[in-house]
Amino acid sequence: MAEALTQEQINNVLLGIKIPPQPQILVDLQIEQIMPDPDLNSIAALISRDVGLAGTILKVVNSPFYGLSNKITSVNQAVSLIGLDSVINIINGVSIKSEMSDETIVHMNRFWDTANDIAMIATNVAKQVGFQKPDLAYLLGLFHNSGVPLLMNRFDNYLAVLEQSYSEGSDRIIDVENTLLNTNHAVVGYYIAKSWNLPKVLCDAIAEHHNCQRHFLGPQQTESEIKTLLAILKLAEHICGSFRILGNQEVDYEWQLIGDEVLTHLGLGEYDLEQLQANAEEMGISSKNYAF
Repeated sequence: MAEALTQEQINNVLLGIKIPPQPQILVDLQIEQIMPDPDLNSIAALISRDVGLAGTILKVVNSPFYGLSNKITSVNQAVSLIGLDSVINIINGVSIKSEMSDETIVHMNRFWDTANDIAMIATNVAKQVGFQKPDLAYLLGLFHNSGVPLLMNRFDNYLAVLEQSYSEGSDRIIDVENTLLNTNHAVVGYYIAKSWNLPKVLCDAIAEHHNCQRHFLGPQQTESEIKTLLAILKLAEHICGSFRILGNQEVDYEWQLIGDEVLTHLGLGEYDLEQLQANAEEMGISSKNYAF
C-alpha cells in the first residue's frame, strides 16, 4: 500500500467487517510449498481429500484457458502439469468464495462468474505481453474485488454506493466509497489478501487497483511489476465489462481515463484490444453479455 496505516486506522477501516480465515488446506499447502523439495504426491493427496476442490482443479485445468489436447483426469496429473503455484492460486480463488457463505453473498453468482472471467482474461493478456508471472495475474483477477461481498454484507446500501462510485467519472471509485462509508473495497481486499499470506506485490496491487491514475498519469511514473499487474487487470476488467456488472454503467470512465496509457505500457494497440475482445467472446466472455 502507498502508506502504512496505524492499528487504530486499520480497526476503523475494518469496523464491523469480519475477514474470513484462511482455509486449513491453504495453510497446509503453503507449508509444503516452502519445503526445499515439495512432494507433489503429498500435495495432490491433500487436495484430493476435498472432492469439491479436486473437481474444481480438474475443471480449470481442462478449460479452454489451458487449451490441452488431452483431458486431465487426476489431481496428480494436474499438479504435475500446471505446477504448485498455479494450483495454490486456483484454490485461493475457490476458497475466497466458499469462505463467504452468507445468504446475501451466495446470491452474487454473477459477481463470482465475472471474477473468474477476469482472472482468465488477465492470464491470457499476461501470456500475450510476456509477463513472467501469469499466475499472479490470475490470482489478482480473482481477488481484486474480494472486498465487495464483505462490504455488501456489512452495508445494506453498498450496491447503490458502488453504482454511484462507478458513475462519478471525475472521481476515483474508492473516493465515493470513502466519503459515504469511511472505507472501500480495495483496502478491505488488501487486508483479506494480507491475512491469507498472499504475495506482497499482489496485496499492494489489490490496494491500488482503483488508484491507477498515479501509476499511469502521475508525474512520477515508474516501471514496476505492480504497474504491469494493474495494467493487465484494467484491460481484463474492461474486456469483461466490470463497469456494467458492478457499476451498472454504459461507459467505462476509468478506462476512458487511463486506457491509452494501459495499452501503451503493455505494448498493445487498438487492434490488439479488438483481438482480445474477439478471443474473449469465443470463450463466452463479453461485456455485451450484461445488458445495461
